[in-house]
Amino acid sequence: MPASLRIGWTVAALLALPLPAAAQSRTATISVVIAATARLSVSPAGISFPDSDPTGVPLVAALPGPVGITVKARAAHGATLRLTLRATDDLRSGVTTIPAGTLTWTAAGDGFASGTLTVADQTIGTWVGSGVRTGTQSFLFQNSWSHPVGTYTLSMQYTLSSP
Repeated sequence: MPASLRIGWTVAALLALPLPAAAQSRTATISVVIAATARLSVSPAGISFPDSDPTGVPLVAALPGPVGITVKARAAHGATLRLTLRATDDLRSGVTTIPAGTLTWTAAGDGFASGTLTVADQTIGTWVGSGVRTGTQSFLFQNSWSHPVGTYTLSMQYTLSSP
């Protein structure tokens, strides 16, 4: 075989062999959307105050005990979360009323505050940023000989907001 044909076949054979691939890299993008959201749990949903002698028990503790509150929120960095409580009306038995302000609470838990119930919003907790916060409210009723006889009720409204 002529030398030029041998060289041609050798070059062709070398070109036909697989060559190692050069290293390659690509970039991929990951996108995660985290929307602002909040959850509020209050338990139990109702409390009551047993009838007591005002002389011996001037402050009546609520039954079944403290109200547990859990606030879960995702908020913008540095955003303030605010939890408020208000009575929708005074304590009412028919047309007879006792001011909502006869109900007070002491609070436990980071960011929770003690206070007095009114028909206006009362701040019971403030926090900055996302997280889970838990606390309790222990309610007391200011017992008095001057309260008229009756079965009194009122509704309370908790509101969690972030401006």
